Amino acid sequence: MSRQIFNRTVDVNGVSVFYREAGKPGNPAILLLHGFPTSSLMFKNLMAALGDRFHFIAPDYPGFGFSDFPDPGQFDYSFENMASVIHQFTEVIGLNRFSIYLHDYGCLTGLRICAAHPEKIERLIIQNGHAYLEGLGPQWHEMIAYWEHPTEEKKKKLYAFLSKEGTQWQYTAGLSDELQTRVSPESWLIDWERLSRPGNLAMQYQLNCTYKSNFDWFPVFQEYFRRYRPPAIIIWGRHDVFYDLKEAYCFLKDLPDATVHVLEGGHMALETNFDEVCGLIDSFMSATTR
Repeated sequence: MSRQIFNRTVDVNGVSVFYREAGKPGNPAILLLHGFPTSSLMFKNLMAALGDRFHFIAPDYPGFGFSDFPDPGQFDYSFENMASVIHQFTEVIGLNRFSIYLHDYGCLTGLRICAAHPEKIERLIIQNGHAYLEGLGPQWHEMIAYWEHPTEEKKKKLYAFLSKEGTQWQYTAGLSDELQTRVSPESWLIDWERLSRPGNLAMQYQLNCTYKSNFDWFPVFQEYFRRYRPPAIIIWGRHDVFYDLKEAYCFLKDLPDATVHVLEGGHMALETNFDEVCGLIDSFMSATTR
């Protein structure tokens, strides 16, 4: 069966949204939502590996990957608006019922869609995603202090990740030398090429400065879990330096039927633990129906 990936664009309220698609529309649909600093590129291998079994849709957010980068003066770069655009995207392409892969920024974007449109969501695949304050380990203290009392000195230190070296660090932080051999350099190099477009780093900085607004949504996400109890799998790279491992188990408070799988990898588990993630998704999707 075909595992061909198609690269498409669609207009969403005047914004050209790039997306990758693989698999037959009649197969179980999975909306793949990427994190920072990447794009739908992070899912390309997954789509090729399991495209004969599922219908994958992986969009790039505005300002990310190969989607349009609208003028920040005319487009609201916020997590709320990103969720709105991606929901409108699903409507434009006719994706009415789907499971959803939630990672990093994609978790914060996708869970807004889940909470607002629970009737559309079949299953949750949560991979190093944020929905509980317990995920804010010590590495977040300085960032939160900056948000509350910003200074130029703090900004220079904390936002060093908005650089070529910082982009690479998003992939390799916390990894052993052996695990780093599993990270493909083209992944972060393409990310950096997209991030370094004129004006994009300033937009990314402003978007990150709104990150704290997501904390107010955590109770909404948790209420969605409790009320609708979607089948869920939580996949976590143990060595993630951004989201603490204990957050993986927090999901069980509101999704008691979910399963947690801790891998010997990092934040980008599709890079460090590809075979395991593929197997877990395949088994989870095959075992759950709605």
